[in-house]
Amino acid sequence: MAVDSEYLMQFVEETSFYNRIVLSHLLPSNLWDPLPHFLQTWLRNYLAGTLLYFISGFLWCFYIYYLKLNVYLPREAIPTRKAMLLQISVAMKAMPWYTLLPTVSEYMIESGWTKCYSRIGEVSWFLYFVSIAVYLVLVEFGLAFHPLDGILQAVPHVVALFIVPIHFTTHLGLLFMEAIWTANIHDCIHGNIWPVMGAGYHTIHHTTYKHNYGHYTIWMDWMFGSLRDPLLQEDDNKAE
Repeated sequence: MAVDSEYLMQFVEETSFYNRIVLSHLLPSNLWDPLPHFLQTWLRNYLAGTLLYFISGFLWCFYIYYLKLNVYLPREAIPTRKAMLLQISVAMKAMPWYTLLPTVSEYMIESGWTKCYSRIGEVSWFLYFVSIAVYLVLVEFGLAFHPLDGILQAVPHVVALFIVPIHFTTHLGLLFMEAIWTANIHDCIHGNIWPVMGAGYHTIHHTTYKHNYGHYTIWMDWMFGSLRDPLLQEDDNKAE
């Protein structure tokens, strides 16, 4: 069913508002204002994603490697400066592609192709929270395969837009949480909080590529028999 163009303009106005907030504070207007809306949105996502990467990475390293030295990791286990710079280089090369997917998803929402709605008041609070729960369950089916790991982890968020009615701003907030979560599960520090799919589980995924495909929790891997516990893995390694 076609969506009224006036209704779709609410999405465009909201994304334009976000574009102005980010771009006007980071770039001269003559560099971004003439760009088409799609490119403005991608540029906003790219710059905001890059800032988020460096700010969260700096705070995380400062806390883990300096304030909590020898608490989570011994000094000798801290990555070298060369290793850190290599990882930063890889991330920066991938960032344009990482931020393209949410840009495309916003375009599809603005075009009326998804089940997104603009205002929470359009549904009851009960349906709002039920839709978030179903949305997150669908996201749990997200699979991560090297070398497109970072991009594919966000794919379920896009697929869910065509299945579950979801509030647009809430969708953007969940994508933001996804970015934080992706960084968290790659920090090699296993929190061991059941049933969270922490870094210990995800590290095994990058070792075997046959286990621990889950997103936020271990439930889907437990259901489909692909779960491998990092503590049991550590015991097996010691036994060998």
